[in-house]
Amino acid sequence: MRKRTIVWPALALAAAVPALGEAAPLKVQPPQIAVREHRLANGLTVLFHEDHSVPVVSLQVWYHVGSKNERPGRSGFAHLFEHIMFKGSENLAPGEFTDYISSIGGRYNATTDFDRTLYFEIIPSNHLERLLWMEADRMRALDVSEANFLSERDVVKEERRLRVDNPPFGRLFEVVLASTFTTHPYKILSIGSMADLDAATIEDVRAFHKLYYVPNNATLVVSGDFDPAQALAWIEKYFAPIPKGADIPRDIPQEPEQTAGRRVVDYDANTPLPTVLITCHVPEEGDPETYALEVASRILSDGQSSRLYRKLVYEQQIALQAGGQMLALEDPGVFYFYAILQKGHTAEEGEASLVAEMIRLQEEPVSAEELDKAKNQIIAGQVLDRQTTNDKAGAIGHAAVILGDWRLVDGETARYQKVTAADVQAVARKYFRPENRTVIFMLPEALRPSEVKP
Repeated sequence: MRKRTIVWPALALAAAVPALGEAAPLKVQPPQIAVREHRLANGLTVLFHEDHSVPVVSLQVWYHVGSKNERPGRSGFAHLFEHIMFKGSENLAPGEFTDYISSIGGRYNATTDFDRTLYFEIIPSNHLERLLWMEADRMRALDVSEANFLSERDVVKEERRLRVDNPPFGRLFEVVLASTFTTHPYKILSIGSMADLDAATIEDVRAFHKLYYVPNNATLVVSGDFDPAQALAWIEKYFAPIPKGADIPRDIPQEPEQTAGRRVVDYDANTPLPTVLITCHVPEEGDPETYALEVASRILSDGQSSRLYRKLVYEQQIALQAGGQMLALEDPGVFYFYAILQKGHTAEEGEASLVAEMIRLQEEPVSAEELDKAKNQIIAGQVLDRQTTNDKAGAIGHAAVILGDWRLVDGETARYQKVTAADVQAVARKYFRPENRTVIFMLPEALRPSEVKP
């Protein structure tokens, strides 16, 4: 499913495009991905996909650790290591890793989310051996010095100021998570809190690294133009000597079932317009019902012709933006609806309109045209997401780490094609019910009643 990117309401308008013409079922299918698996004695999972169409290879290292693995009071560590990983290792000076990749015309990046941390490089295939050695060097002997910790902590804190604390609507998703999840660590943004970052010590950081950044918690994906036998020999040479780590704890506190609706009101000087969000708990990614939920998400909120945008923005003209998304995660996730209200309109109006569309989905089967359009959007996205060696490596790694089996990399298209209007109606009735909702009003600070001023 791989619906991991969060659509921030302040940016959604730029991404919304009208639908063209009537929908008809797509006959195109995403390309199948052939995979070969190897497992080193130290627990490292190695996955190969050959593609000799261009002399390029993508290398991805997936560590099965994200913000949900952080203990209370010590948030932001997985994201912190996204930065420290580029600060040098035993045989690589700070910046040498990235400078080398840039010098050969390659690309690199890293991302952190709730469930995993991903590091990837795309390089000319004749440089694969050196890149494998560099990745092994930072897995084996990363420089987790106090100087690196302190400098990168300052970088992360500034990143939080720029992305969360200061921009308009910056705290929106932080409030959504904190209001929706009461127990599960998903309640905290992966970037962490300022208080937790300030409280962290070098001993805390080193302990986190020692536990999670080890071969038995990593998946190495090689995709593109390479010789599998030679690549495996290099991997055995450079990665096999790295010691296996301790068993990885997976005792994540699980979210209890929500049995009554909740309401939250948040006032913020960086919320320029009244905004309403409604969140609902949904199953984990890969659960059979999530396919119908994703179709529902597209019908409700994908583009300017979607139900929510058309109703609240075009017809009622009460909102600047309206939409929603299912955030599919390794553990049960969240489906959220939102509306940013026009000046002169209230969050209560937005809530009433959003709920009306939720009820409509529960009571009226979607049309065949809407169903085909939603499926087409999803399948087209799957095709576009498998065009490059790095796309394919990402699909393999996601299936292996998040879904738990790389063999699930193929087959989602068929599951989406089987979704019916009755399936969409059934999941709407099951998951959008009032007792599974949290209604959140994010309001400008100027609207705070005087009797509750801080």
